[in-house]
Amino acid sequence: MPKRAPVPPPPTGETRVVDFAEALRERYLSYALSTIMARSLPDVRDGLKPVHRRLLYAMRQLHLDPRGGFKRSARVVGDVMGKFHPHGEGAIYDAMVRLAQTFAQRYPLVDGQGNYGNIDGDNAAAMRYTEARLTEVAEALLEGIDEDAVDFRPTYDGEDREPVVLPAAFPNLLANGAQGIAVGMATSIPPHNAGEICNALLHLIKYPKATAAKLVELVPGPDFPTGGILVEPAESILDAYRSGRGSFRLRARWTVEQLKGGAWQIVVTEIPYQVAKARLVEKIATLLQERKLAFLGDIRDESAAELRLVLEPKSRNVDPAVLMESLFRLTDLETRFSLNMNVVDSAQTPRVMSLADVMRAFLDHRRDVLRRRSRFRLARIDRRLEILAGYLIAYRNLDAIIKVIREEDEPKKIMMARWKLSDIQAEAILDMKLRALRKLEETGIRKEFEALTAERKDLARLLKDEDRQWRHIGDELRVMKKRFGEATPLGRRRTEIGPPPAPVEVPAEATVEREPVTVVLSEKGWIRALKGQAGANGDLKFKEGDRGRFVVQAETTDKLLVFGTNGRFYTLACDKLPSGRGHGEPVRLMMDLPQDGDVASLRVHRAGGVLLVASTDGRGFLVKEEDALAQTRAGRQVLNLAEGVLALTAVPAEGDHVAAIGRNRKLLVFPLKDVPAMARGRGVILQKHKDGGLADVKVFRLADGLSWKAGEDRTRTETNLRDWIGVRAQAGRLPPTGFPRANRFG
Repeated sequence: MPKRAPVPPPPTGETRVVDFAEALRERYLSYALSTIMARSLPDVRDGLKPVHRRLLYAMRQLHLDPRGGFKRSARVVGDVMGKFHPHGEGAIYDAMVRLAQTFAQRYPLVDGQGNYGNIDGDNAAAMRYTEARLTEVAEALLEGIDEDAVDFRPTYDGEDREPVVLPAAFPNLLANGAQGIAVGMATSIPPHNAGEICNALLHLIKYPKATAAKLVELVPGPDFPTGGILVEPAESILDAYRSGRGSFRLRARWTVEQLKGGAWQIVVTEIPYQVAKARLVEKIATLLQERKLAFLGDIRDESAAELRLVLEPKSRNVDPAVLMESLFRLTDLETRFSLNMNVVDSAQTPRVMSLADVMRAFLDHRRDVLRRRSRFRLARIDRRLEILAGYLIAYRNLDAIIKVIREEDEPKKIMMARWKLSDIQAEAILDMKLRALRKLEETGIRKEFEALTAERKDLARLLKDEDRQWRHIGDELRVMKKRFGEATPLGRRRTEIGPPPAPVEVPAEATVEREPVTVVLSEKGWIRALKGQAGANGDLKFKEGDRGRFVVQAETTDKLLVFGTNGRFYTLACDKLPSGRGHGEPVRLMMDLPQDGDVASLRVHRAGGVLLVASTDGRGFLVKEEDALAQTRAGRQVLNLAEGVLALTAVPAEGDHVAAIGRNRKLLVFPLKDVPAMARGRGVILQKHKDGGLADVKVFRLADGLSWKAGEDRTRTETNLRDWIGVRAQAGRLPPTGFPRANRFG
């Protein structure tokens, strides 16, 4: 018998009884707040998440400034992970790589050397192979961090300190954008042009109550690093920036290149933001194989330093606009980029901000940084002026001070008492070198004292005058605009703001290969589509005990109208039907047909067509085919039934009369104009019956006569119908001699 495992001793320490739901809520809330504040949402002031902020600060501590040398990325990642960010090295390196990718960041914050990935979607090399340093933009974000510009907090292990936010002289949140998914919320901010942002900020300083329309006039839309054309309507852009939520429609940039002999090809030079070129080419190639791009012949990737995708049409007669419209609809050559300006504000509260709110928060932060740096500088000046004042006292009493220093055991106390020096002044005098006793040095000290005194007065006035503070911030923004604005290669707008595209009619064959098919629906409800004109010679095969019921000739671009015995219309796409290799699939799997229901009719939908629907109680009406198309599996109710559905028949363009035959073998012919057109309902009485009900109806042209099937290959036409022409809702009379005993027209 196996030995039992020893029973563990009871836990020691305090035991508390808590409500499970409350404990779970408390822990989940802690996790959610941690995810929101410490991972996923950027700070509105510097536009950075904690990992990005820690990366830049660690690189500054490593002296990786833009004018210095590079260091291995592994060294940077190691410092960040060891000092500031206790997470996996993979996550830290991925964040660093993204900051260096010119196709991901509008204004890169890391200057990478080595393989940092590409627009094809390939990953960067391992961090032991790449090197990095800060860019000038990152340097602007860190400017003044040693001057008490921002608050610091202890790191996770308490051994060091890290900034809560960066001083951010550069408007990084809007310029580079941000994306992240937190718990219960997400953020999605596209990149913008820094020069345009600076213009809007300068306007907001001058007019604090500026309208959203004016700001959007200055910042007309995102500016993506990969270019493209923004085709979102101006009203939608304004609404998105006013509310902080919306989306932008972005298209690839393309041109038509003319070739010899009248041939041409399309060249795509810019693709939408965050679209991997290799996957885009693969998607288009897959659609070509599936014959869903009937107008496209081939695609080639001829990209080198510049992006170049070549699209060859199948025929020179194809309209380039139609070809591109079909690609825009089916591929990522057109995308939508969402706007959700959900950020952490200065009070550490996550909320959705408008464009104006984000800009005001940035300006308020810059004003706070300016005041803190000014107070820091003022304190440094006061300390230096105190020391310089002590030096000047020493120069005026140089011989006496030298004598005190040489002869007294505690010269510091005597000096402080005799010349009323502070401790700092006395210490500075004692630390002076003999070289500093020259007359020239005294002159320099006097000049420095005067300059610092003037600077102190200027700083004091700045701290008291709010208008001067805003003018100073405006000057800083003009410097940023000059460094990174549209006059520089980096700042030139890349995404064109275009008008909304005019509607382009794309024929169905542009997305689905047009091929003839034969749709077969069996008696037991199995449907399939065979290629070509099949079934003409009776060569269709069915399951044992089953046989054909409806055989319809169509094309892959067609839609089928299925009329159920429950009075509902259902819509099926021919290209979605099962192939004809087997026996097909039950048609009930493709639409919500009741168990006691059946298919009354199956036909190809024709645009502009009109149908006559009728039920066995003798009622019916006309319905447009567009009104019969169903958008869901549940179908569209058209005929409200008193009795079962009879059938439907197409109304030919030249049709002017209706023929109705009852099960009591009475025939009635009456004008088509007497039948109303309706979208749904029971309709009107077509033919009155004492018993049996309606058997069949047909719409025809009276001048051509009424035809019916008289055998397998014979058709009979009766032109003299005077005896059967009457008024709608009459009973009619016996049909002509030779009319089928089944009481059907065909």
